[in-house]
Amino acid sequence: MFFWYIATAVFAVGWVFRDPRFDYRLLIVGSVLPLIDGLFGGARALYSVVTAIAVLVVVMLATIGRRSLRKVLLGLPIGMILHLVFSAAWDDTDVFWWPLTGWSIDGDPPLPVVAHGWWSVALEVVGIVGCIALWRHNGLSSAERRREFLHTGQLDVAVRH
Repeated sequence: MFFWYIATAVFAVGWVFRDPRFDYRLLIVGSVLPLIDGLFGGARALYSVVTAIAVLVVVMLATIGRRSLRKVLLGLPIGMILHLVFSAAWDDTDVFWWPLTGWSIDGDPPLPVVAHGWWSVALEVVGIVGCIALWRHNGLSSAERRREFLHTGQLDVAVRH
């Protein structure tokens, strides 16, 4: 799964924050970042809530007095946290709470996308439909609009007050 995490993160942030100036670029990166753990044999540190919170703390401390940079960088840990939510990462307590449950991770816990089997296919289809809707709604078929998104990170998620 890939598009499931992107679509759910973008829609969730659009619905919760309702900020037309939110920068979605690092949110999207953060929403798929934990998938890198798959290269190392399964769910590891990036599926730990402790890791996501540590990234959040680093961003907050590193951007003291730099509000505009903070607003951009906060998308990364928010995306990571939303990945944990939309993958039901808490199903594996040892990984989710690592290193609070011990430094070693027993065995090779599968990525949630693998552990959820065929449900992952259905969720990915929903994610693809959501990304297509975002693409169309934001006019991203236009090269000019894509350049604007890459420059500002702003999307109209169509969430109104």
